[in-house]
Amino acid sequence: MDIQNVISRLIKKYKTNDPFEIADMLNISIFYEELGTINGYYNKPLRMKQIHINDALSENMKKFTCAHELGHALLHPDVSTPFLRSQTLLSVNKMEIEANTFAVKLLIPDDIIRENRNLTTQQLSRLLGYEQALIELRLKSYTAQSVSYTHLRAHETK
Repeated sequence: MDIQNVISRLIKKYKTNDPFEIADMLNISIFYEELGTINGYYNKPLRMKQIHINDALSENMKKFTCAHELGHALLHPDVSTPFLRSQTLLSVNKMEIEANTFAVKLLIPDDIIRENRNLTTQQLSRLLGYEQALIELRLKSYTAQSVSYTHLRAHETK
């Protein structure tokens, strides 16, 4: 499944990249709960898609978590990752990487990267409020000719 095509269709149809608005328009319920050290999770009881978000997270992390879980809802709608983790030996790493990729591509459009092409990944991380590893994941998928991941990484060493 091409994640970028899924995102492009969503943004075109709903005229937003806000994961809360998209979830609402897709009739995916969002619940805020005390989840301890878990940021969030997606489930689908009785064919009702639900996103659960830790209410102790910062607003930026709630947004990222919502986007990540929305990725699961759209890319892996019938998979229970908690079940896979606890009951099988199957790796869920691929699904988590896909959900993270979905989230960063949804939340950080190419124009944001272009406008900030002279920033390091660390500076871009501070500017956008996401962990540097997530910024690096997003930059790996950025393919515009004017800025490359290598160019931005080169600034890290200065």
